Amino acid sequence: MPVRRTRRLCSVAAALALTLTAPAAVADAAESAPGSPAALREVLFVGNNWDGTADVIESTGDFARIGRIDVIPDKDERMAEINADPIHWIHFMVIRNSVGEGHDQFVDDMYSTPDGRSVVVSRPSFADVVSLDLATGRINWRFPVSGYRADHMAVSPDGKRVAVSASTSNTVHVLDIETGRQLGSFATGDKPHENIFSKDGKYLWNMSIGEVNTALDATWLDWTKGDRRITVVDATTFERVKVIDMRDRLDAIGLKDHSDAVRPAAFSPDESKLYFQVSFFHGFFEYDVATDRITRTKTLPKNPATSDDRTTWVNDSRHHGITMKPDGSKICVAGTMDDYATVVDRTTLQEGPLVTASKPYWATVSGDGKSCVVSESGADRVTAIDFATGEKTVSVPVGDHPQRVRLGQVEADWSAPSGG
Repeated sequence: MPVRRTRRLCSVAAALALTLTAPAAVADAAESAPGSPAALREVLFVGNNWDGTADVIESTGDFARIGRIDVIPDKDERMAEINADPIHWIHFMVIRNSVGEGHDQFVDDMYSTPDGRSVVVSRPSFADVVSLDLATGRINWRFPVSGYRADHMAVSPDGKRVAVSASTSNTVHVLDIETGRQLGSFATGDKPHENIFSKDGKYLWNMSIGEVNTALDATWLDWTKGDRRITVVDATTFERVKVIDMRDRLDAIGLKDHSDAVRPAAFSPDESKLYFQVSFFHGFFEYDVATDRITRTKTLPKNPATSDDRTTWVNDSRHHGITMKPDGSKICVAGTMDDYATVVDRTTLQEGPLVTASKPYWATVSGDGKSCVVSESGADRVTAIDFATGEKTVSVPVGDHPQRVRLGQVEADWSAPSGG
């Protein structure tokens, strides 16, 4: 999935070519000519799930905070709707007391629009996706997902479409990023989670993770977790192209006791290999797309202070967060329940230093491609790790329970709306 990143002046073409994995670089801050698109600035958006805010921070260097966005300006209206609907209220409370760990989930994922004027956010507890105007903080459009919870998203390489998992209806919706109009949808396995567009924009991969909020976590009860599979669809017609059940692939290499619930994943630059995490496992797998088989397994160290009681691992996670250096040489892993992050050499699969981190929940790549950036949800901060040395370089404070971190862009002279 990740591809080569370069620092370059932002142009009209770059703005239209914004992708998940090759974001536009920091724009020239000079004034734009009259009538021309605004100059853009590359940033990182950090979703503070329990706060209902998103911090905007520098994408390189000291990763300093630029501003903060309120992603639930319509909270009172949404809560009134939920309180008036007993079924919706029940689901809202279930989310709070299960996947939310006693908290409401107000922001899961976010992507900026190609012009840097808006950010699109999935809001689990409100079961919707909204577009927020970055200058005013107002909502441009709102799309209620089917069912009662919105989850992970993905943006297409041309920046025009955004896919969102509707986790309780086993559906992925694909929306026009500018208008919020649904372009199509497709059925998935139980509890769709991660979404990844191929870099040519032709295919969309969805990973369903099944039931992750029950206490039936013993290996012999794995069958209770539901239908977990990867669904690959044509990103234009939304017709199913392929279904991959990792159960068969894991069984083939003698790992019948491992979960087949694929969690975060990352493609190699040429998309020939998929590196993915699964529930309960402290490590990751390498999957060869052409031969349709798991080719390597990487088991990472256990934290001796971590409980072996699987029911205590949040949402069946052990490690949750994986990304790749743009040149494909290094993999960065968030060891969520083991309280560390580490950089792994892709050729040898040898891990580097175990960088202490408090419940790291996600991993992404900095704007210059030199650092892995992890969200420490247990410490309310974001930490950068140098790909070359594997050592931590900087940590910056953010809001309550940061989860997803995404590269994006804002207008060069942007400042947060009043109160941000």
